[in-house]
Amino acid sequence: MRSDAQANRDRVLAAAEEVFGESGNAGSTEEVARRAGVGIGTVFRHFPTKRVLIKATIVRHLTLLAETARARGEGGEAGAAFRETFREMVSGAPAKLALVALLEEPTDSTGSADEVEAAATMVRQAVEELLSRGQQAGEVRADATVDEVYMLIRALANARGDRTVVDRAVDIVLDGLSPRRSE
Repeated sequence: MRSDAQANRDRVLAAAEEVFGESGNAGSTEEVARRAGVGIGTVFRHFPTKRVLIKATIVRHLTLLAETARARGEGGEAGAAFRETFREMVSGAPAKLALVALLEEPTDSTGSADEVEAAATMVRQAVEELLSRGQQAGEVRADATVDEVYMLIRALANARGDRTVVDRAVDIVLDGLSPRRSE
């Protein structure tokens, strides 16, 4: 793909995450094109249907999250990398949940669900690695499992209300994931 075509595709996917994250199924491909600064033909050239666009947007969201988590894990403090990724997953969850809800509508046979599952698996593996590194460094509670971490992220991601309260709840949960004094 030419670099300008790839840049257009990337802008469309970023705009789609915003539009569908804000408006759900009411979001339009025309609004995606407007926010991306491209014509509607460019959107449909890359993504022939709205559903294909939504799936590609989810895959992009998850892939970027996995790449960011891995990069954090390669440098710096293990515990800080885990906490930053936890916070990012909670704060990015509303858009992701809105996109996933759109996929739960009647399915088609594009096979892209496999791509979504593969990207979700990449994120889970990256989180598991960050958790393990944080535990080995003594910066994350040793008895926490990735399943428990995911449950906490889902609970916080579904919290409604004042963003300040949710952020404070994240702080409290992360304090609970800190090593206990006896460790």
